[in-house]
Amino acid sequence: MSSVTHVLLPIFGLILAGYVCRRTSRLGETAAAELNKFVVWLCLPALLFRVTATANWDEIWHPRFVAVCALATLGVFVATLAVRWRSPRHLVDASIDGLSAAYANTGYIGIPLCVLVLGNDGLVPALIATLIVVCVLFAIAVICVEVGLQAEKTLHHAVAKVLRALAKNPLVVAPIVGAAWAVTGWTLPQPADKFLHLLGAATTPGALVSLGAFLAAKPAGRGEGAFTLSALKLVVHPVLTWVLAFWVFNLPPLWANAALLLAALPTGTGPYMLAEFYQREASVVSGTILYSTLGSLATLTACLYLIQQ
Repeated sequence: MSSVTHVLLPIFGLILAGYVCRRTSRLGETAAAELNKFVVWLCLPALLFRVTATANWDEIWHPRFVAVCALATLGVFVATLAVRWRSPRHLVDASIDGLSAAYANTGYIGIPLCVLVLGNDGLVPALIATLIVVCVLFAIAVICVEVGLQAEKTLHHAVAKVLRALAKNPLVVAPIVGAAWAVTGWTLPQPADKFLHLLGAATTPGALVSLGAFLAAKPAGRGEGAFTLSALKLVVHPVLTWVLAFWVFNLPPLWANAALLLAALPTGTGPYMLAEFYQREASVVSGTILYSTLGSLATLTACLYLIQQ
């Protein structure tokens, strides 16, 4: 329990800092939106580029673990998107809902938690899961959002508009360029690497402070939407992962335990950043982040208990 709280408490502290600063007018009315733009246009692209550009693909290529994480994560995303889209709900909002139900906070919580629980060997599965969530899942969600924003009636025009929009989206371009850099085998120049590291390190605190400022202006979304998405993230996602990891793909204990822990994580800030970036209603997303983070104290503790048996 202590390992979980040690990782989660700083998250609440950053959200609280943004909340207090906005309520006391230390941050202005547009602080949440401006901070989010800073994260989306500078910090997160730097992080995505650096992670993909410096990744050792031979060391992190574990097909069965990749299959477990990808199938469970994308399965929850697609199922949630389909149900929410039929509710009826606009494809853009349904895509953000799907992302909220599947986007695990692997970077800020998952990596330190895996290292605490599994030792240094837990770092590699946490990195793989981060790449799947931040690069693959996020890119698919952005594509769905862009498709939903197009009002063209002809397929040709709609596809052209989507491709143009994606080509201008830093969250899609950055990991693609980073992967292309990795293929060349070149190492990043030290000044460039340091620059990207500094910007990337500001992603999580910037997003969490922005979330706190947003919550100060608009309370976290209540009711079925936020609670349902939180339940999908904290219950359905880890159960599906458990079945795939332990029964279908029969992963080695370290990898199976890591997959379960990473799936039981709360929702990260990615869906909130996407909602703010596209100027969609973010109250349900912010509620999902808040409630799933609180609820993860119980679900992660349960997973730790199972792992230690």
